[in-house]
Amino acid sequence: MIVLDASVLIAHLDSTDSFHAQAGQILVDSGPESLGASSITLAEVLVTPIRERKLALVQKAIDDLGIEELPLDEESSVRLAELKVIAGLKMPDCCVIAAAESRAGKVATFDRSLARAAEDLGLPVFSSSS
Repeated sequence: MIVLDASVLIAHLDSTDSFHAQAGQILVDSGPESLGASSITLAEVLVTPIRERKLALVQKAIDDLGIEELPLDEESSVRLAELKVIAGLKMPDCCVIAAAESRAGKVATFDRSLARAAEDLGLPVFSSSS
């Protein structure tokens, strides 16, 4: 499974984003691998569409990509706190790492700090050149 960070989804959904083409290429290059995103990541992605009253359109685009929502479980709080301490990341980024860990997945992100932390924790980082 490839676990998507909000940076990849937002770039894919926004044709004016400087990473739009790269995001599309990541999704193409993922091939038959399943795609997932933490519930927190999806919430991040949906903030602007809700503000702009485009929620249904964006939800359809996410559904069309076949992205599986990866919810937090009842034991997530301790692991998220550990990741916050170990990696010094913002909590949404910790959610990406926790989701990837739970699925033995790869992390797809344009955030260098998140990519570096994922690699430091032994998680592969997926890019269009992977």
